[in-house]
Amino acid sequence: MQRSRFGLLLPAIVLAAGLSGCELMAPKQAGEAGAPPLTPEQEAAKAALPAPVRKITQQTPEVRGYRKTGARHIYTVYKTRIYKGKIPPLVYAVVTVETHLGADGRVEAVTFMRTPEHAPEVSLQIAELINKASPLPPPPAKIGAHTYVETWLWDKSGNFQLDTLTLGQRSR
Repeated sequence: MQRSRFGLLLPAIVLAAGLSGCELMAPKQAGEAGAPPLTPEQEAAKAALPAPVRKITQQTPEVRGYRKTGARHIYTVYKTRIYKGKIPPLVYAVVTVETHLGADGRVEAVTFMRTPEHAPEVSLQIAELINKASPLPPPPAKIGAHTYVETWLWDKSGNFQLDTLTLGQRSR
Protein backbone atom coordinates (compact mmCIF):
# COMPACT_ATOMS: atom_id res chain seq x y z
CA MET A 1 0.00 0.00 0.00
CA GLN A 2 1.47 3.31 -1.05
CA ARG A 3 1.01 6.56 0.81
CA SER A 4 1.26 9.92 -0.77
CA ARG A 5 3.39 12.51 0.90
CA PHE A 6 0.13 14.17 2.04
CA GLY A 7 -1.05 10.95 3.71
CA LEU A 8 1.28 11.62 6.63
CA LEU A 9 0.92 15.40 6.53
CA LEU A 10 -2.78 15.60 7.44
CA PRO A 11 -2.50 13.65 10.73
CA ALA A 12 0.53 15.77 11.66
CA ILE A 13 -1.45 18.98 11.05
CA VAL A 14 -4.38 17.72 13.12
CA LEU A 15 -2.03 16.71 15.94
CA ALA A 16 -0.20 20.04 15.86
CA ALA A 17 -3.48 21.96 15.96
CA GLY A 18 -4.64 19.96 18.96
CA LEU A 19 -1.38 20.38 20.84
CA SER A 20 -1.12 24.09 20.15
CA GLY A 21 -4.38 24.80 22.00
CA CYS A 22 -6.47 25.36 18.90
CA GLU A 23 -9.39 27.51 20.00
CA LEU A 24 -11.83 26.68 17.23
CA MET A 25 -13.99 24.61 19.57
CA ALA A 26 -13.37 26.57 22.79
CA PRO A 27 -16.45 28.22 24.32
CA LYS A 28 -16.56 31.99 24.30
CA GLN A 29 -15.59 33.65 27.58
CA ALA A 30 -17.52 36.64 28.83
CA GLY A 31 -16.13 39.78 27.26
CA GLU A 32 -14.90 37.98 24.09
CA ALA A 33 -16.43 38.65 20.70
CA GLY A 34 -19.60 36.59 20.34
CA ALA A 35 -19.99 36.04 24.10
CA PRO A 36 -22.66 37.77 26.14
CA PRO A 37 -21.29 41.00 27.63
CA LEU A 38 -20.80 41.41 31.36
CA THR A 39 -23.12 43.76 33.18
CA PRO A 40 -21.56 46.90 34.71
CA GLU A 41 -21.88 45.29 38.16
CA GLN A 42 -20.07 42.16 36.94
CA GLU A 43 -17.33 44.27 35.34
CA ALA A 44 -16.81 46.17 38.61
CA ALA A 45 -16.76 42.93 40.61
CA LYS A 46 -14.22 41.37 38.24
CA ALA A 47 -11.96 44.43 38.47
CA ALA A 48 -12.09 44.34 42.28
CA LEU A 49 -10.83 40.75 42.58
CA PRO A 50 -7.35 40.51 44.12
CA ALA A 51 -4.50 39.24 41.98
CA PRO A 52 -3.74 35.59 42.74
CA VAL A 53 -0.78 34.85 44.97
CA ARG A 54 0.50 31.29 44.72
CA LYS A 55 1.52 29.75 48.02
CA ILE A 56 1.26 25.98 47.68
CA THR A 57 0.77 23.84 50.78
CA GLN A 58 1.50 20.15 50.50
CA GLN A 59 -1.74 18.18 50.99
CA THR A 60 -0.68 16.07 53.96
CA PRO A 61 -3.28 14.19 56.06
CA GLU A 62 -3.07 17.02 58.62
CA VAL A 63 -3.79 19.68 55.98
CA ARG A 64 -6.69 17.64 54.56
CA GLY A 65 -8.00 17.22 58.11
CA TYR A 66 -7.81 20.97 58.68
CA ARG A 67 -9.94 21.50 55.57
CA LYS A 68 -12.80 19.82 57.46
CA THR A 69 -12.11 21.97 60.52
CA GLY A 70 -12.12 25.15 58.43
CA ALA A 71 -15.24 24.11 56.53
CA ARG A 72 -17.09 23.27 59.77
CA HIS A 73 -16.17 26.70 61.14
CA ILE A 74 -17.59 28.42 58.05
CA TYR A 75 -20.74 26.26 58.28
CA THR A 76 -21.14 27.25 61.95
CA VAL A 77 -20.72 30.96 61.22
CA TYR A 78 -23.12 30.90 58.24
CA LYS A 79 -25.72 28.31 59.37
CA THR A 80 -28.54 30.02 57.50
CA ARG A 81 -26.55 30.27 54.25
CA ILE A 82 -25.79 26.55 53.86
CA TYR A 83 -27.69 24.94 51.00
CA LYS A 84 -29.81 22.16 52.49
CA GLY A 85 -29.67 18.75 50.82
CA LYS A 86 -28.00 17.86 47.56
CA ILE A 87 -26.87 20.68 45.28
CA PRO A 88 -28.75 21.02 41.93
CA PRO A 89 -27.02 19.58 38.86
CA LEU A 90 -26.16 23.03 37.49
CA VAL A 91 -24.90 25.27 40.27
CA TYR A 92 -24.71 28.99 39.62
CA ALA A 93 -21.00 29.23 40.36
CA VAL A 94 -18.04 27.08 41.37
CA VAL A 95 -15.21 29.01 43.02
CA THR A 96 -11.94 27.56 44.26
CA VAL A 97 -10.49 29.72 47.00
CA GLU A 98 -7.09 29.88 48.67
CA THR A 99 -7.37 31.24 52.20
CA HIS A 100 -3.92 32.17 53.51
CA LEU A 101 -3.94 31.60 57.27
CA GLY A 102 -1.56 32.64 59.99
CA ALA A 103 -0.57 30.12 62.67
CA ASP A 104 -3.29 31.63 64.89
CA GLY A 105 -6.04 31.00 62.29
CA ARG A 106 -6.25 34.65 61.28
CA VAL A 107 -7.07 35.16 57.60
CA GLU A 108 -4.14 36.98 56.00
CA ALA A 109 -5.37 36.95 52.41
CA VAL A 110 -8.00 35.41 50.17
CA THR A 111 -7.08 34.61 46.58
CA PHE A 112 -8.76 32.56 43.88
CA MET A 113 -7.65 29.59 41.83
CA ARG A 114 -10.92 29.44 39.88
CA THR A 115 -13.52 32.18 39.49
CA PRO A 116 -16.70 32.19 37.41
CA GLU A 117 -16.42 34.54 34.44
CA HIS A 118 -20.21 34.91 34.30
CA ALA A 119 -20.54 35.77 38.01
CA PRO A 120 -17.48 37.62 39.38
CA GLU A 121 -19.66 39.11 42.13
CA VAL A 122 -19.78 35.66 43.77
CA SER A 123 -16.02 35.66 44.32
CA LEU A 124 -16.25 39.03 46.06
CA GLN A 125 -19.04 37.78 48.29
CA ILE A 126 -17.03 34.68 49.20
CA ALA A 127 -13.95 36.76 50.06
CA GLU A 128 -16.13 38.92 52.30
CA LEU A 129 -17.67 35.87 54.02
CA ILE A 130 -14.24 34.36 54.68
CA ASN A 131 -12.83 37.61 56.06
CA LYS A 132 -15.85 38.07 58.35
CA ALA A 133 -15.45 34.47 59.61
CA SER A 134 -11.85 35.21 60.64
CA PRO A 135 -10.20 33.95 62.69
CA LEU A 136 -10.68 30.32 61.77
CA PRO A 137 -9.66 27.71 64.32
CA PRO A 138 -5.87 27.72 64.70
CA PRO A 139 -4.21 25.07 62.53
CA PRO A 140 -2.36 22.33 64.42
CA ALA A 141 1.20 23.34 65.35
CA LYS A 142 2.49 20.65 62.97
CA ILE A 143 1.16 22.58 59.95
CA GLY A 144 1.01 26.13 61.34
CA ALA A 145 0.48 28.98 58.90
CA HIS A 146 -0.60 27.62 55.54
CA THR A 147 -2.99 28.01 52.63
CA TYR A 148 -6.41 26.44 53.17
CA VAL A 149 -7.92 25.50 49.78
CA GLU A 150 -11.67 25.06 49.42
CA THR A 151 -14.15 24.87 46.57
CA TRP A 152 -17.42 26.72 47.07
CA LEU A 153 -20.54 25.47 45.28
CA TRP A 154 -22.78 28.55 45.01
CA ASP A 155 -26.51 28.37 44.32
CA LYS A 156 -28.48 31.18 42.63
CA SER A 157 -30.21 31.75 45.98
CA GLY A 158 -26.90 32.87 47.52
CA ASN A 159 -26.68 29.72 49.62
CA PHE A 160 -23.67 27.45 49.27
CA GLN A 161 -21.98 24.21 50.20
CA LEU A 162 -18.27 23.63 50.56
CA ASP A 163 -16.79 20.75 48.61
CA THR A 164 -15.21 19.31 51.76
CA LEU A 165 -18.64 18.90 53.43
CA THR A 166 -20.96 18.70 50.42
CA LEU A 167 -23.91 16.34 50.47
CA GLY A 168 -23.37 15.68 46.77
CA GLN A 169 -25.28 16.71 43.71
CA ARG A 170 -28.73 15.74 42.47
CA SER A 171 -28.90 14.01 39.12
CA ARG A 172 -31.91 16.15 38.10
